[in-house]
Amino acid sequence: MATVCVETIINVPARQVWEVVADVGAVHKRLLPGRVADARVEGDVRILTMPDGAQVRELILAIDHDIRRMAYTVTAGQRLPLTYHHAAFQVFEEGKRSRLVWLTDVLPHAMAEVVQGRVERGIQEIKEVVEQNTAEQ
Repeated sequence: MATVCVETIINVPARQVWEVVADVGAVHKRLLPGRVADARVEGDVRILTMPDGAQVRELILAIDHDIRRMAYTVTAGQRLPLTYHHAAFQVFEEGKRSRLVWLTDVLPHAMAEVVQGRVERGIQEIKEVVEQNTAEQ
């Protein structure tokens, strides 16, 4: 299995970044508003609606407030030819800033480079959205 790991420093305290990441039903408003048009949670399943109307189903595996970690796996609607996709966000304190780490395990191995590119773009979008929304408050 290939593991993709990307991280970024966000100029927002870890507590605030964690609040955004842990709010799994508001990913379309607080985390990736340009990439996700809508989100709803049914039990442990998050259903994401993309701007083109396609839906992705994710099983939320963990939301651990003590270690600021949220893990999920895509169960349906994967847009890439993956046979396995598991990911986790974790937020770490970096003084008055925070470090956001996004780990993604994928199969087949050959898809790691494609996933890496998407995750790198995604984490930059997250950084921009969180910093902008915090500045506006």
